[in-house]
Amino acid sequence: MDSNKKTARIAGLLYFVNGITSGFAFAYVIGKVYVAGDATTTASNVVANSGLVRIGVVADLFQATVWVFLAITLYMLLQHVNKNMARTMVVLVAVGAAIVCLNDVFQFESARVAAQEAYMTAFGAAGSSALVLLLLEMHHYGFLIAQIFFGLWLVPLGILAYKSGLFPKTLGVALIVGGLCYLVGMFAVFLFPDVGGKLNVLVTIPSAIAEIWMVIYLLVIGVRTHNGPRRPSEDPPSLPEDQQSV
Repeated sequence: MDSNKKTARIAGLLYFVNGITSGFAFAYVIGKVYVAGDATTTASNVVANSGLVRIGVVADLFQATVWVFLAITLYMLLQHVNKNMARTMVVLVAVGAAIVCLNDVFQFESARVAAQEAYMTAFGAAGSSALVLLLLEMHHYGFLIAQIFFGLWLVPLGILAYKSGLFPKTLGVALIVGGLCYLVGMFAVFLFPDVGGKLNVLVTIPSAIAEIWMVIYLLVIGVRTHNGPRRPSEDPPSLPEDQQSV
C-alpha cells in the first residue's frame, strides 16, 4: 500500500505539471496572440510576442511528454485491475501526445513566418499576415482534434479507478463523464461552428472538475487504504498451551 501511495503521488505530480504547462501553452500563449478571423492583429501579436510563442511551443512539447509518463505511471498503479484496459489507456495517450507534438509545428512556423521578411516580400504584408493566421488556425483545430484523445483516455482511466477500490467510485464515474464531455465539446465545434466554441467551453466544465479532483486526490490522499478488521487467516499463530506458560 505504501508503494501504491508513492506511485499515486508521483502520478499526481505529473498530472499537476501536465495541467499547468498545457494551460500555459494553450490558454495563455495562444490566447495572447491568436485572434480568430483577424490576420493583421494576429500577425502583429506574434511579432510582438515571438519569444513567448516559441516558449509556448516548448511548454506544449514538454506537457505532451509528461502526459505519456503520467499514463505509464497510472498503468503501473492500475494494471492489476485490467491489464488490457490499462494498456488501452496508455495507447490513447501516446496517440494524443503525438498529435499534440505534430500540431506544434504550425505554431512554431507562425512565429517564423511573422519574423522573416522573405515571406512579406513574397506574399506582401496582407498575404504574410494571412499565412500567420492560417497556421495558428490549423494549430487551433489540430488541438481540437487532439481533444478526442483528451477525452478517450479518461474513459478507461475512470473505469479502472472505479473498479480498483483505490479511489472513490464517484471519482471514477466523474472521469468517465468528463471524457465523454470532451468528445461532445469537440464535435460541437466542428458541427456547429457558430456556437460550437461556447458550447465546448460549457460542456467541458465537468471534464475540468473531474481532472482537478483526480489531481488533488492523487497528491493529497494517494490511494485509499483499507484498515478493516483482520480476517482469521491474518491473525498471528498462537503458541501451544504447553508453551504459553513459558
